[in-house]
Amino acid sequence: MRIPFTNSEPAKTLRQPQPSCIPILPAVEISARYRGARIGGDFFDFLTVPGDKLLFILMDIAGRRENALNIAAVVQSCLREYSAHHFPNASVEDSLALTGLVLEINREIMAASGGVCNAPAFLGCYDQGLTTLTYINAGHTPGILKDAQGTLLLAANGLPLGLFSHATHDTQYCALAPGAILALVSRGIVEDHGEGQEFGIEGVERLLAEREFTTAEGVCNAILGAVSHFERKPNIFSPALQLAGLGPHEPNDLTALAMLRKRP
Repeated sequence: MRIPFTNSEPAKTLRQPQPSCIPILPAVEISARYRGARIGGDFFDFLTVPGDKLLFILMDIAGRRENALNIAAVVQSCLREYSAHHFPNASVEDSLALTGLVLEINREIMAASGGVCNAPAFLGCYDQGLTTLTYINAGHTPGILKDAQGTLLLAANGLPLGLFSHATHDTQYCALAPGAILALVSRGIVEDHGEGQEFGIEGVERLLAEREFTTAEGVCNAILGAVSHFERKPNIFSPALQLAGLGPHEPNDLTALAMLRKRP
């Protein structure tokens, strides 16, 4: 008699992150726009902490959609649970708190994935009183800061999260002058194809440099609009057509996040 095979291991319960709530703040305006395709690995979230500070994160999690969403849910829980420990009051040093928070998030990602998970992330803490941004770019696409002096790339200064359990990341700093804009985009925007080439971080930087913006929402709309127009441009062989599962350049999730410091 043939004995049917049964898996004695319990099925793994996968989670999904809760919808992100964009806070309304007196000193800065925030916006985020997302266009999903087939993967679902883009994740962003916001959290206010003592001292009139804003924590935010943008991640591009590799892997299957359901696993990526599960990792995003884990990161969201970590952000909300561990931030109370690392940012208990207004006097905490942002650089130390952010470094410790990222270290714990990194370990939780590896535990949840059961090994390694390539999860580039940009995590920032904006102090509305000091108007300074403390950030860690862990293998993510560069952030772009635009102000009266021009544009500045906030490049990666560490490995993506989820690769090494004891990896550490140094914090970086920048100041946001009145009217300054911080723009973050996912890998899908940078790698989007049209005219036989990538849109690139240069495309985002050029867009910010050439246009004036009065709202954070306008920044996000302009970026996604420019990418949509770019990917419809024909290359030298044929019109650019992107269908999931077909061709060398499959569509990806597109996410743009912007912060604009309000003028007095």
